[in-house]
Amino acid sequence: MTTSTAPERPAPSATTEVELSVGGMTCASCAARVEKKLNRMPGVTATVNYATEKAKIAYEPGEELGVDDLIATVVRTGYTAEEIRPPEPEPAADAPEDGAGASGAPGDAETEALRQRFTVSAVLAAPVILLSMVPAFQFDHWQWLCLTLTAPVVVWGGLPFHRAAWTNLRHGATTMDTLVSVGTLAAFGWSLWALFLGHAGMPGMRHGFDLTASRADASSMIYLEVAAGVVTFLLLGRWLEARAKRRAGAALRALLELGAREATVVRDGREVRVPVARLVVGDRFTVRPGETIATDGRVLEGRSAVDTSLLTGESVPVDVAPGDQVTGATVNTGGRLTVEATRIGADTQLARMARLVEQAQNGKAAVQRLADRVSAVFVPVVLVLALGTLVGWLLATDDTTAAFTAAVAVLIIACPCALGLATPTALLVGTGRGAQLGILIRGPEVLENTRRVDTVVLDKTGTLTTGRMELTELLPAPGTDATELLRLAGALEHASEHPIARALARAAEERHGPLPPVSGFASTSGLGVRGTVEGRQVAAGRPQLLAEAGMPVPEELERALADAEARGRTVVAVGWDGAVRGLLTLADALRETSAEAVRELRALGLTPVLLTGDNQAVAAEAARAVGIDRVVAGVLPEGKVAEVERLRAEGRTVAMVGDGVNDAAALATADLGLAMGTGTDAAIEAGDLTLVRGDLRAAADAIRLSRRTLATIKGNLCWAFGYNVAALPLAAAGLLNPMIAGAAMAFSSVFVVTNSLRLKSFT
Repeated sequence: MTTSTAPERPAPSATTEVELSVGGMTCASCAARVEKKLNRMPGVTATVNYATEKAKIAYEPGEELGVDDLIATVVRTGYTAEEIRPPEPEPAADAPEDGAGASGAPGDAETEALRQRFTVSAVLAAPVILLSMVPAFQFDHWQWLCLTLTAPVVVWGGLPFHRAAWTNLRHGATTMDTLVSVGTLAAFGWSLWALFLGHAGMPGMRHGFDLTASRADASSMIYLEVAAGVVTFLLLGRWLEARAKRRAGAALRALLELGAREATVVRDGREVRVPVARLVVGDRFTVRPGETIATDGRVLEGRSAVDTSLLTGESVPVDVAPGDQVTGATVNTGGRLTVEATRIGADTQLARMARLVEQAQNGKAAVQRLADRVSAVFVPVVLVLALGTLVGWLLATDDTTAAFTAAVAVLIIACPCALGLATPTALLVGTGRGAQLGILIRGPEVLENTRRVDTVVLDKTGTLTTGRMELTELLPAPGTDATELLRLAGALEHASEHPIARALARAAEERHGPLPPVSGFASTSGLGVRGTVEGRQVAAGRPQLLAEAGMPVPEELERALADAEARGRTVVAVGWDGAVRGLLTLADALRETSAEAVRELRALGLTPVLLTGDNQAVAAEAARAVGIDRVVAGVLPEGKVAEVERLRAEGRTVAMVGDGVNDAAALATADLGLAMGTGTDAAIEAGDLTLVRGDLRAAADAIRLSRRTLATIKGNLCWAFGYNVAALPLAAAGLLNPMIAGAAMAFSSVFVVTNSLRLKSFT
């Protein structure tokens, strides 16, 4: 469950995990510095994510190492830190609205402060840029007005950059803020020198705007539009970036806000409203039509349809009846239900989903670890390159103005912001969108595995099938009414708790309504049941049970019996008045969507294989029904692991889909494990992806979403790397004005975040 950026230092065996909220980070270089410092501590493995502003740390607690020590290390590095707890639902009144308002995050002080700083800077910088670029607008003493307007932009507007640069400098480090601060202060300082000590302050001074490095008298050139413009563009980029990152994480926040706030609990025979936080396991609570189910539980009374779309992505409401499990945060659309709480707080499915999404968003893919290493050394290299550009131009041309312009452009264009955002923002959006669709991606390494998968191994029971026995055929004996056969058999089986008995009783109730009572009920373990229904002595069970009671299967039904058993069906013989009156066949019914899901998996280039512990006849029939050619049947859990390993030994990259305890080992062994969310906790823990709604079509959706997210990450990184690689030589060659460079750098970061947000439309 723990992702690490330092695989060469595996986490110790007896570790404690903690998450810290890290403040003051402004780029990927900051995150890399904090991560490096934490990983240098003995017994500590840390991952720091710039986009989520969190550090996920695994450490070996002891007298010499605790959370306070971890926080102190972050603080010594020049940032703030505090411990954060696993996410819990917030009151509805406090929930932020995604994308609302001018800042995009009401209540988010940092985003709002950036918006205000940008707005003021833009108002002041606009006339400076206009006057500097258009000589026709330049009046006598225009340069002094520009200085008056530029000073607050550089000093107050650029304060976040200068403050961060100074903090990092005190700790002997450089970040992108160093580049911005040095570049803008250099442009502003040059302008002050030219105005007060050079010729730029003379009345009637005019100069135009060049897209490339300027070549003119150094003492008559001012760069106020560069200083004001770069600060304004970067503030715009920071604000849009902050707002977009909030939107990227909106899916997780929406997930946490789904839960009910209060529950109507039955206590001492009375209904009382209590906060959900006060529920305990075993509490009985009522859910009226239209209300949100407070927590995970089991239906005790009532029948209804439950809308699970917000949690699983499934659009069709699910029918529930006494004995069925319901999930907290889903909506009761029909009748009144009485539910017994079985899971509360952090144990609920909603909370577990949130944890999985949070863990995935905090992780890093291998491609991002490479980007982090590049960012960590990038800034010092750029500072050296800028100095080299300055010296090189001076030596080559003796043109101070052009040399300075080119050097400042190098500083401004090189900021590696986009590199730090490329992976985290795509992960935020991709995993959040997956959660909305009922697909939980455990971590970024999962995305890299989906690209290579070419074989998908499918379990049968609970994966291709519903995992619940259902009546498939009614075979009445000659002279017996089929309705009476099912009604009497269902009434008798209604008194039993056996899964087969419950399936028969359920089918009888659905087709014929309320069933008559049974008396004198008796059960013979493993064989069947007897009882009196409407005055008739009825027996139901294995054919040998009825044969021992003097009721052999008639010749007319023997062939049907043999055929059903050959196909792996479970056969129940029903008899009364001394004769077998008919046969009922049952099977674990295929999900209606399984055949479509297999077709979708094939369309993704995957070869499906059915792997099951059932007998060959049952497996072959299921495989034929859904379109699978390769079947491996009759295998135990260790056999499933061996089959997965054998496929991998053939050079295949294997994805495994399963839902039971017996699938857990195979899920962990496969290159990619997909656990059905309707299955056991063991399977879910072993899987890399969890399909919450239990629909096999979600497996194809999960692989498509994972591949799309990985493609977005790679596209972002290609843009970010390509941008810096292409832009730096242009700036060093004097082909970029520093203000244009600042606008381009800000656009690069916004482009990466916006590209990631396209994943929100994945369907």
